[in-house]
Amino acid sequence: MFQPVSFFIGLRYSRSRKSSGFVSFITFFSIVGIVLGVASLITVVSVMDGLEGEQKRRILGLVPHIVVANQPQQNKNNALPTWQILREQLLLTPKVKKVTPLLESEALIQANSGALRGVLIQGIMPEFEQHNIVNNSMVSGHLDNLSTQSFAIVIGQSLARQLDVDLGDKIRLTLPNKTVFTPMGRIPVQRTFTIAGIFSVGSQVDEGLVYIHSKDGAKLHRQRGDGVEKLRLYLDDAFAAEHVVKRLKQQYPQYDFTTWRDTQGALFSAVRMEKNMMWLMLSLIIAVAAFNIVSALVMVVIEKKGEISILQTLGLDRLGVVKIFITQGLVNGFWGVTIGTVVGAILTLNLNTIFTLLGVNLLGAGQSLPVELSVNNVFSIVLSALAMSFIATLYPAYQASLTEPAEVLRNE
Repeated sequence: MFQPVSFFIGLRYSRSRKSSGFVSFITFFSIVGIVLGVASLITVVSVMDGLEGEQKRRILGLVPHIVVANQPQQNKNNALPTWQILREQLLLTPKVKKVTPLLESEALIQANSGALRGVLIQGIMPEFEQHNIVNNSMVSGHLDNLSTQSFAIVIGQSLARQLDVDLGDKIRLTLPNKTVFTPMGRIPVQRTFTIAGIFSVGSQVDEGLVYIHSKDGAKLHRQRGDGVEKLRLYLDDAFAAEHVVKRLKQQYPQYDFTTWRDTQGALFSAVRMEKNMMWLMLSLIIAVAAFNIVSALVMVVIEKKGEISILQTLGLDRLGVVKIFITQGLVNGFWGVTIGTVVGAILTLNLNTIFTLLGVNLLGAGQSLPVELSVNNVFSIVLSALAMSFIATLYPAYQASLTEPAEVLRNE
């Protein structure tokens, strides 16, 4: 088979075992460094992607993508449609998948043991929450119990542990911003609720979110009717929220719109920044390993000066010399990247099995580490590592091309 002479010689040099032991040592560890860097980067980025995806699924499954509320100055405007009519209208908006009524306020929750926690109350109507992620995450009880029991409450498992309560226990909700006059003076509004369900989504929401029926919420707030103050919109793509809000503001200027980015955006930005920093740190490992190729090639150039001079006297031009050493360096980088990619993919796909065999449990009993191996990420890592290997070959290859055959052969 025909091969360009520079490519052929570069391959021979890369397979040669006649180099000095120190050069072979540096070459071997530069390849090992690339293998470890690529494998580590693929594994860590896959885990970060998995955690990010799981966070989106759990948090964005609970947190409404868009919240619609009356503007304060419009609260007494009788021309505004009822929430039932507005809900039907909003369901016709493109990308809007579900619209549910909501009453929301902050409160203090207290158990008989005296434990006290701050929570966010969400007054809901269970008939509109059939596809709520909480329904699929109930540890005990059911969300529908809010409709069948008077003054019932559903809380997260983490919160239940902190309060040391269980299904059927009584807890007290206090609204610090809502007060009533009594013979003892002005005191915060409070009411006793019975725990009718406990859910576990596996996120911070378990600690700070509780559900009650909106009608019970209206009574707690000393309001008439069903207590619905807002509507929650769930989209088929949560990241289209800004686009949808822009459209809705034109159609319904009398309402306020809040997206999930306003409430949870900082959390997702922090996760994204952490992922980018991990990518940068592990890329530096690959860069250090790739630039070890520089040391190895410089020594090879010194060793092969006589052979380079002979090739130049036979007609090989400077560009041909450059191609020889670029080929040698890229072959070493290619082997490191290839082996690292295979090792990283195998490690990523079997990470939970490996942790199980080692007896390591990072997320608690019954939970596995979320892993998402993305072909696009692997492709980006491979290209980046090969690019670093190529850049590392340029200086030694250029220095080799500057060899003066007459000077070298005169001293041979």
